[in-house]
Amino acid sequence: MSTVLGYILMIAIVLFALTTIAAWLIWLERRMLAVWQNRCGPNRAGPFGLFIVIADTIKLFFKEDWIPPFADKTIFVIAPAIVAATVLMSFVVIPYAPGILIADLNVGLLFFLAMSSIGVYSIVLGGWASNNKYSLLGALRGAAQMISYEVFMGLSLMGIVMMSGSFRLTDIVMAQQDCWFIITQPVAFVVFMIAGIAETHRLPFDIPEAESELVAGFHSEYSGMKFGMFFIGEYLGITLISAMVVTLFFGGWLGPGFLPPLIWFILKTFVFILFFILLRASLPRPRYDQLMEYGWKILLPVALLNLLITGAILLMMNK
Repeated sequence: MSTVLGYILMIAIVLFALTTIAAWLIWLERRMLAVWQNRCGPNRAGPFGLFIVIADTIKLFFKEDWIPPFADKTIFVIAPAIVAATVLMSFVVIPYAPGILIADLNVGLLFFLAMSSIGVYSIVLGGWASNNKYSLLGALRGAAQMISYEVFMGLSLMGIVMMSGSFRLTDIVMAQQDCWFIITQPVAFVVFMIAGIAETHRLPFDIPEAESELVAGFHSEYSGMKFGMFFIGEYLGITLISAMVVTLFFGGWLGPGFLPPLIWFILKTFVFILFFILLRASLPRPRYDQLMEYGWKILLPVALLNLLITGAILLMMNK
């Protein structure tokens, strides 16, 4: 009974922490973009504009929750929940510190890849159920982009699996005690990072939402808390990819002993969240055909070559 209560408490703590982080990332992104673009940013609602998050939340709750009469209502309602659910499920397998995790699955890495694949359904169903041409175009773009870049994401991680000998994320972290995988797998890190940005469809890879071309893409017809679910899902996705980068390439919770392991994990993750925000402030959006060509003509050969070289080196070392 105590074990069950412990699991429930851990789930509640992680869920509260993640939703809180996702909400305050709204303020952090606006503030950091203002700093990098030499402007004020949010500064009216509360000190340093901190209450802008509360204002946005109240606005979403009281905004009219409108469902277009021409939409497929059931699927239209379900689609936003899928993106939040799949991202939150991915956090189940992430080890935050020794003993601080929800499920230490021996297929944790595969579970993460599976959940990211299911997240595609949210975009496809949302765009299709809206019965809107712009939404459908955004959904088709998003599906092609995410399915394509999942291939490179998975291939980039196989070298890490070969070096650690496990799909369990805690084993992958412990395998980095002597040397982080960013040193031994730098090419895999670059491929995974690019694929992660494409998976979260953040700038510069926000092709499914391209405002100048598709109004707002797959969520053009959404409002109120349904739009809020897509919004929160995006920021949860940023946090997830940042946490996975830290876990897979930067030693997870490992760090000098003057700080607790959990603090190291949080600090490293925060650095990559800032990197995601910096990309939005600095890079332009590529054309859709350029994005797809970049993946299949550059990332795929690079990921396969990295896997081949890693396997050859490990084979020679074991002889």
